Amino acid sequence: MSAENKAIVQRLVETVQNGHHLDRLEEFFDSHFINHLEPSDLASDINAVDRARIVFKQLFTAFPDLHVTIQQQVAEGDKVVTHKTFHGTHQGEFMGIAPTGRPIEFTVIDILRLDQGKIVEHWAVQDRLALMQQLGLLPTPDRP
Repeated sequence: MSAENKAIVQRLVETVQNGHHLDRLEEFFDSHFINHLEPSDLASDINAVDRARIVFKQLFTAFPDLHVTIQQQVAEGDKVVTHKTFHGTHQGEFMGIAPTGRPIEFTVIDILRLDQGKIVEHWAVQDRLALMQQLGLLPTPDRP
């Protein structure tokens, strides 16, 4: 099962994150998908898959050349952990920030739980500090 789950996550990265095919999210996510990055008290009529679609659309608008590279991937049982690097160029508004034309690169570690070939839960660690520094919102510490 672990090898199959890794292959599903790899297809998700290629199809949705690199191919920008938001119309195919349902191929990968269960309709009752839970994203643990969202506040637990999120009161919304929009399900987590549609909220993911909104987030990806915002990313693709801000970084139309967004590309994700899988650095490492480990699977055990029903979970897949993927260490990824996101690359792109800030060409559209992002979180109220006008386009800067700057290249960005940040890392993400995703933990996905799959059931019957679909992603049912998501946890992640994202290097948002690096992204904010690269967009010029926060200073970058001097390096020796």
